[in-house]
Amino acid sequence: MVRLARNYKNGFLSTSIIAQEENIPKKFLEQILLELKRAKLVNSKQGIGGGYYLLKSPDEVSLADLYRIFEGPISLTPCISLNYYEPCDDCVDEEACYLRHELINVREKTRKSMMEATLTAFMNRK
Repeated sequence: MVRLARNYKNGFLSTSIIAQEENIPKKFLEQILLELKRAKLVNSKQGIGGGYYLLKSPDEVSLADLYRIFEGPISLTPCISLNYYEPCDDCVDEEACYLRHELINVREKTRKSMMEATLTAFMNRK
């Protein structure tokens, strides 16, 4: 994604170029790009001069977006997840749970940091 972000205003990048420049096996890269395409973060154009490109500005794509696509929830437990909520099997009362409130604080700090880590932030690091 960082490689696509660096090319954001310059058109398309082929999987061969990305794989070579980023030292990623091409088949593995193709699987990743398909997931990103399903998530509507990238798109592709076939044919000569085609390839993949970002659908959003590098400022609009965060580490949180990417983490959720490939790893799932940011939260440590499903009962505090914003996007993947599930009640705990062994919890009688979520409001009285002494773990839940502190884990929500951890989730929010983690989520905030991951939202601030955009593709632009990664591009600006050498």
